[in-house]
Amino acid sequence: MALRARKWFDAKSADVTLIKGGGGVFEVTVNGTLLFSKKQLGRFPTDDELQGMAGD
Repeated sequence: MALRARKWFDAKSADVTLIKGGGGVFEVTVNGTLLFSKKQLGRFPTDDELQGMAGD
């Protein structure tokens, strides 16, 4: 999942940093704004959601 996210954001020339977390946390934050939180929603984002966050 993280590698797919990196691929889509890198394609948009975004500065992507993957930060290892613990406890099953997977979050997507852009410019300090939380766009997706697995902890809050209880699921991973879909591929379509990730592409949307990347601006596709």
